[in-house]
Amino acid sequence: MASYKKNQSIAQYQKFIEKVYAVPGDRNFSLEEILVQHQRFTMRALKGIRKNDQKKLKFNLLDSFSWSFTIANRLHFSLENILWQRFSYLCSYCASVPCICKIKKVKKRRKIIVDNTKRPKSLKGFQKMFNEIYPKEGRTLEHAGIHLAEESGEVSEAVHAFLTNQTNRKERFLNIKEELADYISCSFGVANSSDIDIAEGLSDLFYNNCLACHKAPCKCTLDSITNFPS
Repeated sequence: MASYKKNQSIAQYQKFIEKVYAVPGDRNFSLEEILVQHQRFTMRALKGIRKNDQKKLKFNLLDSFSWSFTIANRLHFSLENILWQRFSYLCSYCASVPCICKIKKVKKRRKIIVDNTKRPKSLKGFQKMFNEIYPKEGRTLEHAGIHLAEESGEVSEAVHAFLTNQTNRKERFLNIKEELADYISCSFGVANSSDIDIAEGLSDLFYNNCLACHKAPCKCTLDSITNFPS
């Protein structure tokens, strides 16, 4: 049986997603179709914000968060590693904690000095790190949701640019990694602004293989996936 425990790492969660969903995902979904699912559940999470529906927000935020790892697995890179490289307990732009971009009006991305001794060991630790970099008191939930929508679009743009251009492949692939890391950071931002514990929520959903059919690999039909209620 495959499961995710709330004290485990982001890397362990990515492995869990691979074990349960890689085979059916590779067989049934193109990368573009995975992006559709990613955006679909992101938009449903935003609908939860608009309707002040915490249950809808939480489930769809967790689901869109999970589809991010399907993207990373399809493209064979570690989301935890790129997340740490981009946000090493510092804002990725002003290189400060907490972020001072609004105060200092930073106009150019500053170089980040990585201190690996500060790297969180668990997914829960990463959520705490992001709240220290970008404290929830500095934004509304609606603002956090708009930022998440923006990053969702930028992930799609990066993937489309990679798939449709034969030039600058290395730079375009790196851009996908960075945009997906930004999306995850904004997922944590929405979670922190709405008091959602992502690690605990994922452990509640994925206690026994697939959240719907409870099989590993997942045996859900295409119809059940495309019509999944949330």
